[in-house]
Amino acid sequence: MKKMIVFTVLILGLISCSSETEAEIGEYTTIEVEKNYDAGTVAKGEIIEAKIEIKNTGDFPLVIANVRAACSCTVSEYSEDPVAPGEKAYIYAEVNTDKTGKGVITKPITISANTRPTSTEVKIVAKVID
Repeated sequence: MKKMIVFTVLILGLISCSSETEAEIGEYTTIEVEKNYDAGTVAKGEIIEAKIEIKNTGDFPLVIANVRAACSCTVSEYSEDPVAPGEKAYIYAEVNTDKTGKGVITKPITISANTRPTSTEVKIVAKVID
């Protein structure tokens, strides 16, 4: 019985370590992302919902460590799971135009990941009208 438990624990340990998208420290990858997200013309008070696509174009899993907004009017959501080479991930960001001025607005978000350089900026651009 004791051998069976040890064997089961060993097998489960090996299975959990064989993940295809497991990232290791020091493995850098490359990404493909549009630098500007054009939301077009929106009415003051509208919520801009941006879906930003990121593609892992490198040889190692992509790990997004953080997505930081430049202002309080932008909220970001992203997957914390590693993205396998050749696969895509999405960052969801919202801009509440009640908290912005009128005219052309630019709201940057910074993506920190295991890439070189380690941060990538994407700008959400819109024209806010009455």
